[in-house]
Amino acid sequence: MVLKQAMEIFDLLDSSYANGEQVKEYLEKKGAKDIYVCTREENGSSTDFIRIMIPGSNGKSVGGMAPTLGIVGRLGGLGARPEQIGFVSDGDGALTALTCASKILDMNQNGDAIPGDVYICTHICPHAPTMPHVPVPFMGSPVDMAVMNEMEVCPEMDAVLSIDTTRGNRIINHNGFALSPTVKEGYILRVSEDLLDIMEHTSGDLPYTFPITMQDITPYGNGIYHVNSILQPSTATDAPVVGVAITATAVVPGCTTGSTCFAAVDGAARFSIEVAKRFSSNKCSFYDEKEYASLKEKYGPMTILQTAGR
Repeated sequence: MVLKQAMEIFDLLDSSYANGEQVKEYLEKKGAKDIYVCTREENGSSTDFIRIMIPGSNGKSVGGMAPTLGIVGRLGGLGARPEQIGFVSDGDGALTALTCASKILDMNQNGDAIPGDVYICTHICPHAPTMPHVPVPFMGSPVDMAVMNEMEVCPEMDAVLSIDTTRGNRIINHNGFALSPTVKEGYILRVSEDLLDIMEHTSGDLPYTFPITMQDITPYGNGIYHVNSILQPSTATDAPVVGVAITATAVVPGCTTGSTCFAAVDGAARFSIEVAKRFSSNKCSFYDEKEYASLKEKYGPMTILQTAGR
């Protein structure tokens, strides 16, 4: 259960004054030692990127061999001020990722360290723009996607969970969260059976997945439609990436306030923490390595989809 941590993080983020240093101070009180906060600015607007590295008991940062998981909280912004008052639906990616950080730090203090290192990265922007999108408006971001990938996708990550509010569509209609297929170096691979198992165990329900297209795994800025930014980390790493979508039954714009569902945040965060435990214990795979090697041998690399194209 991570509702306590989610509520504490929400209180920090649900403010026009929210910033990275406040979150850093909160997590340091829980024992975090390695937190990096950086303000990036474009065209007079700015956001605070925050990266938390939590060492594992057998993590590479302490000389161990356990794999490293990255948890990326994807969003345009926490708020659309002054157009909207309060925390927007789009902010749930950051809320969920930072909830994971808070809970893992509490676990460490209680003697339950995860074997591998965990990197949690997101950004904190209470004043983000909105932008047109079909079927409902998107939240924009003060910086472009290349900057977001630069700040949020680390080379140390052996696999990535990308958590993003994904309510503004008619592709997945379910209150809670859903998983994407695994994406690796331009290939859309089958949905991981191990991740489906973990989703069943943490939700107590049948697993929910959502379809993605080749368009969705190409970089932003190429003039091609994307369902949202959930798979953008896959354009910046050779590690396998899985989207963890915060979903709703109805179509909810990302710039809508009052839409955060703590049950969905709790479920997605608990799922992500369980993945961190099992992945770093070599008990969970994001993809079939032999099948992936066979695909590349038969059809060649698909890394062009990680670029702006021709």
